[in-house]
Amino acid sequence: MKVNYTGRQLTVPGDFREFAEKKLERMEKYFADGANVSLKLLTKRNFEVVEVTIVDAGTIFRSEQSSDAFLTSLDRCLDAIERQIRKNKTKLSKRLRDNAFVAEPAPTVADEIDEQDEFKIRTKSFSFKPMSAQEAILQMNLLGHSFFVFEDDTTGQVNVVYTRADGEYGLITQG
Repeated sequence: MKVNYTGRQLTVPGDFREFAEKKLERMEKYFADGANVSLKLLTKRNFEVVEVTIVDAGTIFRSEQSSDAFLTSLDRCLDAIERQIRKNKTKLSKRLRDNAFVAEPAPTVADEIDEQDEFKIRTKSFSFKPMSAQEAILQMNLLGHSFFVFEDDTTGQVNVVYTRADGEYGLITQG
């Protein structure tokens, strides 16, 4: 796995890198050698926050945890990702068996701030592969988001799946 370290307004300590490499070894059983791992460290209100994003064959696993120490936050992140994998083990293995996750380059994310009058807009752009609504819901749950934008694999249209207040899922299509 390729690991990229980023410190927001801080320098990533060398002992943290060694600790992270050791902890990430336990994740290698789930991911191929070409998996990309992004570790971001930052401090918020006296808490040390670690954000872990793992991209493997077009599937994104993400967790963000905070505690009083970066090492504890990293442990919590990896535990959360492992729970995501175990929770969706059947769905993920079925998708892998059916070649649903075709190897693609990792999505590129560009974070920019555009100002319009008094509004600040953070823009993210990324490439995505066509998928079914079921696969989009799985990806949304893996990311821990409340919505997910995707290209429908049958119609080619851009759609949105989201979590409804009643716990069910919704689908917004072009029409």
